[in-house]
Amino acid sequence: MPRTTTTITFSLPREMADWVEEVVKREGCSRSALLREALYRYKEENEWQQLLRYGEQRTREQKISSEDVSRLVEEYRAEIGSSRE
Repeated sequence: MPRTTTTITFSLPREMADWVEEVVKREGCSRSALLREALYRYKEENEWQQLLRYGEQRTREQKISSEDVSRLVEEYRAEIGSSRE
């Protein structure tokens, strides 16, 4: 079966490397697992930030107020809630 992962080597400042080792021991996980989780969270945060910037740009372009956004969110939540019943 072909390998589905790639090995990447990188450097860390000593203080950060020591911190990684402390977390690995405390959490009982591998360095790879810890760094995968950190990178996954970074990726998720980055995608949210991009989405927020896009939303802010669209609201400026379409002159949508914060009250409009709140109303639209509430309407959407009500719609989703009624479709789940």
